Amino acid sequence: MFTVGLTGGIACGKTVVSDTFKDLGVNIVDTDIIARDVVEPGTKGLQQVITQFGNEIILPDGTLDRRALRSIVFNNPPLRKKLETILHPLIREESQKRLESGTSAYSILVVPLLFETGMNKMVNQVLAIDTPPEIQLQRLLARDSETEEGAKKIIASQIPREERLKQADDVLLNDGDIITLQKQIEILHNSYLRLAN
Repeated sequence: MFTVGLTGGIACGKTVVSDTFKDLGVNIVDTDIIARDVVEPGTKGLQQVITQFGNEIILPDGTLDRRALRSIVFNNPPLRKKLETILHPLIREESQKRLESGTSAYSILVVPLLFETGMNKMVNQVLAIDTPPEIQLQRLLARDSETEEGAKKIIASQIPREERLKQADDVLLNDGDIITLQKQIEILHNSYLRLAN
C-alpha cells in the first residue's frame, strides 16, 4: 500500500488538508484520532496509563483527563518519555491495521510528530504542511486560547520547521485562501495516484 505521511507543525492546517484528501476518496489514517482511541475506557492503553500515572488522571465518567495528563508530562521529559513508551507502540500498531484495511489507491497517514516518532519509516512519501511562524502562532492562539508564552512553548517542543521541510518530499504552503490550497492538493493527489500505480 503506497502511503503518504502527512505532517506539519501545530496549527498549520493538517486537518483541513487531510479532510480535502478524504473528499477526493483517499483513505485517511489520523494518529491524533488513534491516540484518543487507544486510551478509551476499557482499553489496555488506558489501563497502562492509569498504572503509570494513577487514578487522578481519570474523569468521573471514566475517561482520560487529557488536560491533567498534559500538565503532568509537558514540563517533565522523563514522565513524557514514559507516556510515549506506552502510547507510541499502540498507535503504530493501530495505524498499521488501518492502513492495511484501506481500499483507496493510496493512503495518507497523518502524524504531527512523524520524524520525532520514527513513523516516517512507515511511509513512501512525506508531505509537510508549512505555515509562516507568525500565522502559525496567530492560529494557535485563536484556536486553543493559549497564552502567547504557552503557544510558543508548544511550537518549540516540535521538530524545527527548517528540519521538517528539509526531510519532506513535498511541501504544501498553507498561508492563503482555501481555494489555492485545494488546487495544490489536487495536483499532489494526481501525482500520488501516479506514484501508487
